Amino acid sequence: MSTASDVFRLRGNPFCRPWMASSGAAAAAPAGNKGLKGIIAGGITGGIEICITYPTEYVKTQLQLDQKTKGGTGVKQYNGIGDCVKKTVKNHGFFGLYRGLSVLLYGSIPKSAVRFGAFEYFRGYAIDEKGNLSPTNRVLCGLGAGICEAILAVTPMETVKVKFINDQRSGNPKYKGFFHGVRLIIKDSGFKGVYQGLTATILKQGSNQAIRFYVMETLKDKYRGGDPQKTVPKYVVGAFGAIAGAASVYGNTPIDVVKTRMQGLEAHKYKSTVDCFLKIWKQEGVLAFYKGTIPRLSRVCLDVAITFMIYDSFMDLFNKVWP
Repeated sequence: MSTASDVFRLRGNPFCRPWMASSGAAAAAPAGNKGLKGIIAGGITGGIEICITYPTEYVKTQLQLDQKTKGGTGVKQYNGIGDCVKKTVKNHGFFGLYRGLSVLLYGSIPKSAVRFGAFEYFRGYAIDEKGNLSPTNRVLCGLGAGICEAILAVTPMETVKVKFINDQRSGNPKYKGFFHGVRLIIKDSGFKGVYQGLTATILKQGSNQAIRFYVMETLKDKYRGGDPQKTVPKYVVGAFGAIAGAASVYGNTPIDVVKTRMQGLEAHKYKSTVDCFLKIWKQEGVLAFYKGTIPRLSRVCLDVAITFMIYDSFMDLFNKVWP
């Protein structure tokens, strides 16, 4: 039976390196071990991070769902970030900013676990003899991690989250809780109801992680001077994470807007991801693709900085107690 590395080598995969050739099984073991550590550390990281940053995610989603066309039709509910926060707290109390948190909490743990587990697994096959990743493989490992998390965790989680937040905008919210909401969504739209916007989500998460991991790994490599054994202080990791997060926001916010619309309660207006893109362009103008950029920027920079700091801390611990 061929090992995973044999298959990668035969296909000419750029992740494969000559040092793997001596023992495919031996190469698979370290990659698998790293992947398992990444899954556990990533899952813990995801749970902690979302509890800290959720209110900014809530505001960003509300602003992206707030629609008004160039012809003046449609009603905008909010006049910016402050107005959204003020009205939410006034109408639903402070914890209204945490509406839908349970959905993200249920999803953030597996999402982060899949993301970092996949990245560490791919990285195990992609590093060179010195333990470094080439610029191309930084992008490929990040892209692979993003695609994995989009399919296995992010799409169903994000669809339910957006529907929950959108539901609150109606005069008579119908979702009473996570499991009640999921049950109604599946009843009304079938299983595909929790997989709306899959294409847009794959594009978003794939580009997100390709950009973030590329920037993070590149900045770490610059700091280490090419020595993978050199330790990067956690505050420096946090600063690098904020930079990586900002780069991903400016790189793919238009995809995020399309994804959010495709997963909202009015997704039936769009025939496909392309149709959604074209209708936003024609009816609302190009600036609509950057709705929610500022709250997303603040959330993502904080999110990515915290995530990488926590993740690196757990991986350092695991590498000491779990060689």
